[in-house]
Amino acid sequence: MVLKDTHIIEGKHDKPILIDVSFSAEKQNLPIIIFCHGYKGFKDWGAWNLMANAFAEAGFCFIKFNFSHNGGTMEQPIDFPDLEAFGNNNYTKELDDLESVIDWVCTNETIKSVGNLEAINLIGHSRGGGIVAIKAEEDHRIKTVISLAGVCDLGKRTATIGDLTDWKNTGVKYVLNGRTKQQMPHFYQFYEDFIANEERLTIKRAVSNLNIPHLIIHGDADTSVLIEEAENLHEWNPKSEFQIIENANHVFNAKHPWESAILPKELQSVIDVSISFINRAM
Repeated sequence: MVLKDTHIIEGKHDKPILIDVSFSAEKQNLPIIIFCHGYKGFKDWGAWNLMANAFAEAGFCFIKFNFSHNGGTMEQPIDFPDLEAFGNNNYTKELDDLESVIDWVCTNETIKSVGNLEAINLIGHSRGGGIVAIKAEEDHRIKTVISLAGVCDLGKRTATIGDLTDWKNTGVKYVLNGRTKQQMPHFYQFYEDFIANEERLTIKRAVSNLNIPHLIIHGDADTSVLIEEAENLHEWNPKSEFQIIENANHVFNAKHPWESAILPKELQSVIDVSISFINRAM
């Protein structure tokens, strides 16, 4: 039986972080997985809850969370009622959030009783793939890192949000959310924060310096983050493993909402490959 606990912890930037933990009640000393959602994402998107259950049933303690400034609230964690927070998000806030979650994992009594703190693994989807790569390189507590349809260049995405002069003058740029039809703001601080922390936020630097097992998974039908980005990651870290999922799009053929009780076979393949990889690494 899979148990699921929900927790709220304080982040470093005056916003709480909503976390859920899934694990099998019958097992102990479980390897731990921390999952990071992507841009305009959230922990309960689409089939992520089914994915959490699948990892838990396979013998993992699976933890996923909402970044503190992803635009959701504790009351409405799925939609984006807090566009002010979204506009004030940036990459270093997300790295801080992930560090807060890792710190919490290492001190929470329930997780300490069922999980193996010597086996903490990171999985990130899309932009989250870049975040976990950077954090894995700088945090010795992480034992493996997995990129799902992960980006390879945060700088390119930061600079192409809009005309920099206009962005600086107006203080904000907007990006349409195709699902909710909201105009999502990016305040100019997003660019300023990237420039101030560019070396740290360079994924090429991070993955080139990784000395832990690194798995790159990408769909060959991904039109949001092209497979060339995965190829770049693999080239920068030749010791990494690279798995292509055939006919898989950016979200491995899931969608939101996901109303089936069965995972799309492409996402199931992602889970199977990830489980095999982590078990071999342990």
